[in-house]
Amino acid sequence: MERKIYKDLINWKNTNIEKPLMVIGARQIGKTYIIEEFCKKEFKNYIYINLLEHIEIIRIFQENINTADKYKRMKIYLDKDIDLQNTIIFFDEIQESEELISSLKYFNESPEPFKIICAGSLLGVKLKRMHSSFPVGKVKMINMYPMDFEEFLIANNNPALIEEIRNCYKNNISMDSVLHNKALELYKLYLCVGGMPEAIKNLFMHNKDILKFDKNIITDIYQSYLNDMNKYIDNKFEARKIESIYNSIPSQLGNQSNKFQYGKISTNARKRDYETALNWLLSSTMVHKCPILNKVEIPPLGFVIPDHFKLYLSDVGILLNMLQIKYKDILLDNLLQYKGIIAENYVATQLIANNIPLIYWESSNTAEVDFILYNDDGIIPIEVKANDNVGSKRLNIYIKRYNPKYSIRISSKNSGYKNNIKSIPLYAVFCIN
Repeated sequence: MERKIYKDLINWKNTNIEKPLMVIGARQIGKTYIIEEFCKKEFKNYIYINLLEHIEIIRIFQENINTADKYKRMKIYLDKDIDLQNTIIFFDEIQESEELISSLKYFNESPEPFKIICAGSLLGVKLKRMHSSFPVGKVKMINMYPMDFEEFLIANNNPALIEEIRNCYKNNISMDSVLHNKALELYKLYLCVGGMPEAIKNLFMHNKDILKFDKNIITDIYQSYLNDMNKYIDNKFEARKIESIYNSIPSQLGNQSNKFQYGKISTNARKRDYETALNWLLSSTMVHKCPILNKVEIPPLGFVIPDHFKLYLSDVGILLNMLQIKYKDILLDNLLQYKGIIAENYVATQLIANNIPLIYWESSNTAEVDFILYNDDGIIPIEVKANDNVGSKRLNIYIKRYNPKYSIRISSKNSGYKNNIKSIPLYAVFCIN
């Protein structure tokens, strides 16, 4: 399936290929697939090395010899005479060898034309906990996330619909009502399956019949996340803390306090007891942190309160799976409170996919704006509504207090611009940049 990150891979090839490339992202989001596609299409020769399958290579890089000799021994082990000028080497699951990660400095500085790309699950966690030195400035890193709604439409072979959505967004005009309703129905399907490539592939394989969708795919991915929490944490007590935080997020999103509360994990839970576990989850990119804005001033990231935040799951399909919501209740709009919570988590994942930092605003627990966008127009408030009932005192309070150039309201209503509010349908969030 086509992924937008492919453009980033091409840009690396054309402008910065002398630096090894590291693709960071959670498990099951399609890292290996898209990198392999890139390597096969863009290079004459391609070598794939999965460190989970080549323990011997891990041992070679653990030896107390220089990196040049390690590379020579790796070639002998692989039984390959590598033509470096025309060959790219892909190290998968590179988190298994921090010595190899440290050796990326050698590949960058070598006069030989090395072309190295690497990826791995929980790579972000490994980088923060490395005992060896990380090759700062010698590696290019890019983040990868589950498929956003635009990639979902691309997989559904809907280029004309994507073009129309972007046109309506850009020009603040309403979409034809038939197409608008079609896009909303596709949005609801996306909520059901989320952005994991295997899940989306299964849905389209069954011609978008959600009754035939294999929900075990998402259950298995969720279970693999829990398994990682135990596999890569030596302290089982710490692993239970990580799992407890993760499993509390669906209910935490419904907190009346509008923030993550350690006390909701267990009765006597405190920040000092769970801070390390939370940092593990954030580094894994299984969850995303959205801190509150303390002061509406440029730059907003300089005025956030780190200890006052919300947590969102990295994939809305996993959120539905954890809540065990019936798909028919999504398609038939049978939800009340959680309809808005799901829409909010969905918007968070779409913003993250566009590399937009998550921030929200609150005023003395009396008003809240779901997200804050900082772009060429200044600081722009974003309000999320799960339906077409768009009346809101919260956004009005913000507008009266800070007078933004305009505001954004995301809802099931059609595109448009009225009273200085840009209306964006839920299916068009991927257009925000």
